[in-house]
Amino acid sequence: MRMVIAAALLAVPTVGLWAEDKATPVEWAGMKSAAPAVWKKEVPMDKLGLRVAQFKITKEEGDKEDAEVVAFFTKGGGGIDANLTRQLNNFQPAKGAEKVETKKDKFKVGKFEGVYLDIKGTFIRKPFPMAKDGTPVPDYRQIYVVFEDDDGAVASIWLRGPAKTVEKHKKDFDAMLKSFK
Repeated sequence: MRMVIAAALLAVPTVGLWAEDKATPVEWAGMKSAAPAVWKKEVPMDKLGLRVAQFKITKEEGDKEDAEVVAFFTKGGGGIDANLTRQLNNFQPAKGAEKVETKKDKFKVGKFEGVYLDIKGTFIRKPFPMAKDGTPVPDYRQIYVVFEDDDGAVASIWLRGPAKTVEKHKKDFDAMLKSFK
């Protein structure tokens, strides 16, 4: 009898479970995908209009702040190499390390070939993008994907935040990228 009751309870969905399974549509670089419902969609904070999508990801236990996913699309700002260099320059080596930890791979988003860069270290948070100085934030990670479209426009997206939170959401971030069509 207990087995029958347990099986019946498992077959009845709860409202909360189904509500969290709904994905959030994302449009970027002329393609569409979906972000996990647990990522909170935000109005892009950007006066220049370069940010086309922005999400807040709630911090994991032990992390001091939330992470974010931000997608950009622009005709300016240099090509792939210039964008990769700019992202790397936002990091310093972690305490005790000689250099910033990075892993760089080729990556396909939709029909576009791009670069997938995983950066770990101390993030330098600047008050605005071109500021010379910033505040060091240790134990940070950024996964950065960049490519050029058929017209030479640069599309980039990052998952950036405390290392533990980024690690937890990396699989979902990668899945979202692979599903862009």
